[in-house]
Amino acid sequence: MATAGSSRGAAAADKDEPARPLALPSPAVHPASHDAEAEAQAATGWRSVQYLRRRRCVLCCGGCCVTTVVVVGLLILVLALTVFKVKEPRLGINAVWLTAISAGPGSGAGSPVAANATLTADVSLKNPNAASFRFSQSETDVYYRGQTVSVAYAPAGSVGADRTVRMNVTLDLLGDRLAGATNGTGLLFGQEYDLDTHTEINGTVKVLGIIKKDIEIRMNCSIVIELGGIAAALVPGGVTGVQSKGVNCVADVSM
Repeated sequence: MATAGSSRGAAAADKDEPARPLALPSPAVHPASHDAEAEAQAATGWRSVQYLRRRRCVLCCGGCCVTTVVVVGLLILVLALTVFKVKEPRLGINAVWLTAISAGPGSGAGSPVAANATLTADVSLKNPNAASFRFSQSETDVYYRGQTVSVAYAPAGSVGADRTVRMNVTLDLLGDRLAGATNGTGLLFGQEYDLDTHTEINGTVKVLGIIKKDIEIRMNCSIVIELGGIAAALVPGGVTGVQSKGVNCVADVSM
């Protein structure tokens, strides 16, 4: 009886316990989705690094180009204001002397003596610029007492950078214009002549093919020359030939 009761009790206890499954389900695992997110993040990070590197390179190149342009521009500006600044050429007459003279009877009572004279002027042209100065043919007019007594022309040429060129200009004085100023007393004892000259020179200075300046030089000179007479040649220490007693020039340069 006891055995039968215990068996029924055990069966009742087994019925009260919950039913146990035969196998426990495994936890949910999603390896594919996790790997895709990681790869996407890695790819995004790599692209960000490449973009930053490319941007840094572009900024560096742009900065170097801008700096170079600014430095070169400042250098050109400084050179243009100092070394390559176009300066005014200087024109002057150093001396005047007589090359030839001839005298003869004049055309009438008012001009008893006619004289022809050839003067040579030593002219210097200084170019203080860093580039050569090229000038065209120049013209020199000689006046005596308001009348033109000679017109001379000098050929075109050039003056090198920071150089001075000297040239001789021949002036043939017109005898009929000097006839009124020349007399027998002047030929015998000597005479002074006050001559005025006007010279024009047009030229161009081109620096590095970029800076170009057209220059016009106008020079007015007052020249006093003394012509020795025949009697002076017989006196020791007398003035013979022609002497330049004074040259005063004023130049006007326009650019």
